Amino acid sequence: MQQQSNYIPLFPEQASEFAWQVDALYFYLILISVFFTVLIVAGIFYFVVRYRERGRFENGAEIHGSMMLETTWSIIPFIISMTIFLGGAIVYYNQYRPPKDAMEIYVVGKQWMWKVQHGSGQREINELHVPVGHKIKLTMTTEDVLHDFSIPAFRTKMDIVPGRYTTLWFEATKAGKYHLFCAEYCGLNHSGMGGWVYVMEQRDFDNWLSGNSSNQTPVEAGKELFETKLGCASCHAGGPNQRGAKLEGVFGTQVKLMGGQTVAADEEYIRESILNPGAKIVEGYQPIMPTFKGQVSEEQLISLVAYIKSLSGNNAGSTTTTTSTSTNSNSGGRNEVMSPASRQTNTVAPITDRGQTNTQGSNPNAPRNRNEPTNQPR
Repeated sequence: MQQQSNYIPLFPEQASEFAWQVDALYFYLILISVFFTVLIVAGIFYFVVRYRERGRFENGAEIHGSMMLETTWSIIPFIISMTIFLGGAIVYYNQYRPPKDAMEIYVVGKQWMWKVQHGSGQREINELHVPVGHKIKLTMTTEDVLHDFSIPAFRTKMDIVPGRYTTLWFEATKAGKYHLFCAEYCGLNHSGMGGWVYVMEQRDFDNWLSGNSSNQTPVEAGKELFETKLGCASCHAGGPNQRGAKLEGVFGTQVKLMGGQTVAADEEYIRESILNPGAKIVEGYQPIMPTFKGQVSEEQLISLVAYIKSLSGNNAGSTTTTTSTSTNSNSGGRNEVMSPASRQTNTVAPITDRGQTNTQGSNPNAPRNRNEPTNQPR
């Protein structure tokens, strides 16, 4: 039997495209800190010995300063500071500008678990399966308090703030199993809010997708909410009697508002328009839309955003590049083969029954038999 090692590495394994950049910046900072610490401490000891008092009441020599010395100790720290700034700016730019061709996955944080939702409908709790060598974009929100999604092996982390979307992206370079943490104190069981990221070879990932298919895609879930459950179609469906703003083709464009301002129609704008429709009124329309705050969950918001994005033909983050051409769907105990045309591959996850209660999943510290917090008014 193989003996397990108790060795704890000083740094986590490098397993993402920009992990080496983060480590290089940190080692550069450590090197500079050690160099100047040794230099200053050695200088202190040298000057203590060199200029110690040799005679009682002896007067020291007058020193009028040196322009060369003052210029040197001003220019050198400036150059070092600028190299640190440029290094940090490059790493930040690379980490926080997700590529347009990234496969998009949605993450919902709550006390004390991670609910991961793939674009093609697959759902996970405290686990994330991704293919190696593919750009992955996570669009994240939280149902309760502030969380922080952190994957040390990828050298990336991002706060998840209530009431808004934040994004994080990475490209895993090594197949394996990596720790996932919440890096922001979020309550009693914060230490148990962890999980695993499984980086898989393409064939293994395709097999995993085909064995974990969902009965409803995000776009289908959003369409059901839009047309029937919430009644959005009565105002936004188009036609001569349309009273609400046009939604077809709006995502990714500039929307003109009352007063002459313009705003980018992104996920955050759609979310705000659902929860606080009076905040930004589209030019030419009356503020007649009611608020849906407290009536829809975060997962339902994700599905609505997915459907509205699909009205613009937006397929960013589609999993068609990584999924198999056919998928086994377990429906009613039957194994059915779904053709690519019958599957809608959008970027967000559908409404799920998972999470209606605090399912323990793979998190042993998740509370049992306790209703999930909702936005319903008391």
